[in-house]
Amino acid sequence: MSYQLKLKHLIAGDWVGGSDSFESSPSSGPKHSFPGGTDRLVDQAVQAAEQAFTSYCQTTRAERAQFLRAIAEEIEVLGDAITVIAGEETGLPAARLEGERGRTCGQLRMFADVLDKGDYLDCRHDKALPDRAPLPRPDLRLMQLPVGPVAVFGASNFPLAFSTAGGDTASALAAGCPVVVKAHQAHPGTSDLVAQAIARAIDRTSMPRGVFSMVHGGSRVVGEALVQHPLISAVGFTGSLVGGRALFDLCAQRPKPIPFFGELGSVNPMFMLPGAVLERGEEIGRGWAVSLTMGAGQFCTNPGIIVVIEGEPAESLINAAKDALADAAPQTMLTDGIAAAYQEGQSRISGTSGVRSVLTTMCDQRQATPYVYETDGATWLADESLGHEVFGPLGLIVKVSDFEQMLEVAKHLEGQLTCTLHTSDADADYGRALMPILTRKAGRVLANAYPTGVEVCDAMVHGGPYPASTNFGATSVGSMAIRRFLRPVCFQDIPENLLPNDLR
Repeated sequence: MSYQLKLKHLIAGDWVGGSDSFESSPSSGPKHSFPGGTDRLVDQAVQAAEQAFTSYCQTTRAERAQFLRAIAEEIEVLGDAITVIAGEETGLPAARLEGERGRTCGQLRMFADVLDKGDYLDCRHDKALPDRAPLPRPDLRLMQLPVGPVAVFGASNFPLAFSTAGGDTASALAAGCPVVVKAHQAHPGTSDLVAQAIARAIDRTSMPRGVFSMVHGGSRVVGEALVQHPLISAVGFTGSLVGGRALFDLCAQRPKPIPFFGELGSVNPMFMLPGAVLERGEEIGRGWAVSLTMGAGQFCTNPGIIVVIEGEPAESLINAAKDALADAAPQTMLTDGIAAAYQEGQSRISGTSGVRSVLTTMCDQRQATPYVYETDGATWLADESLGHEVFGPLGLIVKVSDFEQMLEVAKHLEGQLTCTLHTSDADADYGRALMPILTRKAGRVLANAYPTGVEVCDAMVHGGPYPASTNFGATSVGSMAIRRFLRPVCFQDIPENLLPNDLR
């Protein structure tokens, strides 16, 4: 079956055009004209979501699980069509996109499984104690309930898994919350096809049409109108620190502030302990090169900094990484804007006093090649800008004088999505000293691995202290992501026939 782009917004089951438009900027293939979003369209979508919430929040877990599985099936039916359009828009290879499509469908099915189990409801019951002295206790029951309509912002670097039907959308729909998606301008065609799949799943499972809407961007008006709409109850966002912080501030400034679950930025530092460097430094260096350049460095978990104690073993690690990176082929970056920001970040790092080039390459427009720089621990500690993310395959090696300075670097880190230890049996004492610091700084701590990529499973945390995310108690990946869109409600002495089914 072939699918055609609608080239419109999806507002509660209706495909709607507009007078203003913007053109897509694909890395290859034809450009397409999409209607720009407006605050009026945002209002229509949110009003429809609020109307749908009344019935959708009362659907059974089994009904919502069926809905999520239907979305996954409809995305799978898109097949090559979605691979082609996503490849044209982003420049990502077909194998990567097919894998991401599988992950997207896997996330939807995982949340369907979460619904089947029901554990996420956290149901509790304290039975009445009418004869308790000096005061009786009422019958008290607790469960988690959906918060209301949720706004979701698609991400530039994952056109499927973090976008229209990605983890934020899947977890919100699982919780019982209608969703309004702001499609990302980097891949509007991909968003268009996925929205069609969701619309078909809505019809298949007889869900209220307002349970999902998608509004294209074109200007900042759409995003601002969405997070400020009084009927939006929470926001899921994956993107830049600057853009995310602006939206976060708008959420906080509302007459009724709402939670903003933003995944923003991280340099994902790796700490090379001396025993590991001595035993397998060259292997680690080559592994870092692969992780650094995966997907042109456009992963949220890209390991942009390594920290290593200076000396001959460190030089062996660095030289192995340099040799591996020197052969790295140019890769297409997701957008012209991301490519320009990469070059600006590279210029900032290279122009910083005390920073030396290890590997310099030449980038051509959207074609990214790796850069590697090194500095000493004192310089890094004195200049906080060296700890800021450069989105792309750029690595900074921080050569510290000793382990005590390594600890100081760890203590001065901003919040991170990940921190990694490369360690050996001989490094146990060093590792024990670092672990309390790293667990305070990051949502995920790894040993003897590379952080690029995120497994979708129950135990995963994809979040961390600010600026990695705006809510250190939440995750955007894994089954716990559903908690973001729920709130606890206590039922006191409520007759059983009025209780939610899961509390009876």
